[in-house]
Amino acid sequence: RDNRMFVEGVLWIVRTGSPWRDLPEVFGDWNSVFRRFSRWSIKGVWWRIFEAMSDDPDFEYLIVDSTIVRAHQHAAGAKKG
Repeated sequence: RDNRMFVEGVLWIVRTGSPWRDLPEVFGDWNSVFRRFSRWSIKGVWWRIFEAMSDDPDFEYLIVDSTIVRAHQHAAGAKKG
């Protein structure tokens, strides 16, 4: 499989919080993707990718998902005054 689909698969897992077994087949066999993820983790590939991206002055955290962003109860559409 190509690197882009592999990384997209890993990002899908991170974004959804799903177990590896639930990875859609479009990203490849879940076990193969998991093993590759583990190898990259052991070799420090993810850390090097993060470091390379964070050296960019325009780098921002772009993965913001409403399932993990908590709003104060008063910010959730309560009627004003």
